[in-house]
Amino acid sequence: METNSTATHPGVRTLTRRTMLQATGALGLAAGLGSLAGAEPAAAAPRPGGRAKVTSLGPALVRFSLMSAVLAGDILYIGSRNILPARVLAYDVVARKIVGRTDIPTGYAIQAMAADPSGRYLYIGMLANTTGAANLYRWDLSDRSRPAEALGEIGDRDVRDMAVAPDGTAFAVGSGSSTPPALWQFDPATKQITNLGTPDEAATTARAVAATATTVFFGAGSQLGGGSGTSRASLFAYDRAARTFANITPKEMLVDPSIREMAVVGDRLVAGTAATGQDAKIAVIDLADPSKYQLATLSEQFSKTYAADGETVYYATANTLESISTKDAKVTKVDFDGPTLGEVWGIGTHKGSVIVASGFGFIAHIDPRTKKSTIVDLHDVGAEGGAQSAMGIAAGGGYVYVGGNNTIARHSMRRHGRTEYLPAPGEMKDAEVLRGVLYTGQYSGQGIWTYDPRSRRAPRQAAAFPSAQNRPLDTCWDPVRRRLLVAVQADTEGGGALWTFDPASKRSAHFDNPIDDVQLVRAVATRRGTAYLGGDNAQATGPRGTVVAFDPAKGKELWRLETKQAFGVGSLAVVGKHLYGMALKGGFFVIDLDTRKIVHTADHGAVCPQWSSMIVNRGHVYVASDTTLMRFNPTSFAMTVVVPELNGGWYSGCHVNNDESGRLYTLRGTDLVMIEDRP
Repeated sequence: METNSTATHPGVRTLTRRTMLQATGALGLAAGLGSLAGAEPAAAAPRPGGRAKVTSLGPALVRFSLMSAVLAGDILYIGSRNILPARVLAYDVVARKIVGRTDIPTGYAIQAMAADPSGRYLYIGMLANTTGAANLYRWDLSDRSRPAEALGEIGDRDVRDMAVAPDGTAFAVGSGSSTPPALWQFDPATKQITNLGTPDEAATTARAVAATATTVFFGAGSQLGGGSGTSRASLFAYDRAARTFANITPKEMLVDPSIREMAVVGDRLVAGTAATGQDAKIAVIDLADPSKYQLATLSEQFSKTYAADGETVYYATANTLESISTKDAKVTKVDFDGPTLGEVWGIGTHKGSVIVASGFGFIAHIDPRTKKSTIVDLHDVGAEGGAQSAMGIAAGGGYVYVGGNNTIARHSMRRHGRTEYLPAPGEMKDAEVLRGVLYTGQYSGQGIWTYDPRSRRAPRQAAAFPSAQNRPLDTCWDPVRRRLLVAVQADTEGGGALWTFDPASKRSAHFDNPIDDVQLVRAVATRRGTAYLGGDNAQATGPRGTVVAFDPAKGKELWRLETKQAFGVGSLAVVGKHLYGMALKGGFFVIDLDTRKIVHTADHGAVCPQWSSMIVNRGHVYVASDTTLMRFNPTSFAMTVVVPELNGGWYSGCHVNNDESGRLYTLRGTDLVMIEDRP
């Protein structure tokens, strides 16, 4: 369906049990085909100890999410995100419908794609959970009925960007390995993948690459896993003949965390940074002499997805669509009458129109001259959704909320089989329901968002925080001071923060690095108005596992304790005078808050292989791990497995939450499950 839109958003999509099964069934995804809330329940899982009842509420999320898009001729190729199998859709921008698809058997998302100059091949780079499988593919566009072929594996686990030189040689950059990111080459003549070198030994991520006949440009920095001596923005030119790198980073960009995007446009290289604040840079660089450039400073954190129309280069920021001139580096905001674009993952130009792929699941056709737009919902023109892995979970007021990519699934516990998808930019990493109102910690750099189901308003931002505090990880309600507490990681700078928000007064506060300048705040719990913060470290070395007692009213540390865990704190909860903590990989400890001493430790690595989430329910601490739901005795601290083999389909760390009745909610596979347990 196409609509000429002047609304703030194309709308909320509602799926019933029947439509969700139709959406997932065509993909053969066995996980996620359970019943929805209120429908005929699935058979209860075995009850360890004869207590726990597990009811499947069906797929937690059924969506088509996207993470990339590139225009080649009349076709916009769209890379999926967070659905299996990963896939590329071919969207005809003239006919405005899906005309082709190829599935990718490895990896969970596609962030990098590039078409070769001949228009025959589309190169596809994958984000992968593990190494050892192909993460580089090529689709022959002369016959889209044939599947993409696996080319092999670049050494960086996640392919973040790709480019193809005029001679057809493809280049890729990425992140996710134990070594600094390299520049990788695929030679179509020999079909060999080659490591061309690592120009920046202090970089943690390379997210931008561009190529000419003679030179490859490599953009890196510390957009992910920053701090502790990692590099800032770095831009290198690789001479293909001499096989040498030269640092050509404009001096004004050296203060920013990373190079975010690049494109070769005529005789210019257009390169942009991601910034810590609202002052990202774009440089228009002379290819013949890279020391000559013009620079623009933006009022935004980053620019990405460049698309040229003559001397005009269109790009997306976190909030706007803009353009820059390669002639004079003049920046212009592109105004149009359409909806909020949200997180943009692809831009193309086609016969005077700007084609934008929105993370909200639609394509916007924008005429910058008339300022009119047409919105095409991808689901309506043939994009099939799939059962996705999920992020945060919150429950209360008759609903269960599950965070996804640019959406929040609202499962009604009253209206049988009804799930609505609420537009929300970024990702709901964790959340709480307070008096029926949802409050979320929203990644990346989106702050706290809120949604009241009794109103007709879409989710909206309730509080904003400095952009460097971009990754909320854990939320907790303080009933004494009546504030929402949010534990935060700073991806680019290292360290972390504590956010606070008072829903009554709408006042918020933030405290940078309350543990130290390298430990992020991964977990937060509360007792008698004191916040307890659990520290971790994104770097392989350095301090971790510190617990800090913090006064969120005064912004003052009260005391701290070193847990001496081998890994950082993963989750925290308080029952009575005891603070429970689970470190990553299952290191368990209990602190007596009166004596400020550790009174119990145990190794639960067998049931907590990595992440964990804690909740207090019916006087007991429950912990969800990647595999298991467990419960701890409040006297002996003995652990009981409540539900084994959950193996939740989590996108970025597991979660468990409860409602007012003491029912627990987490994932089993990609299904949302309700667990009733009476200790």
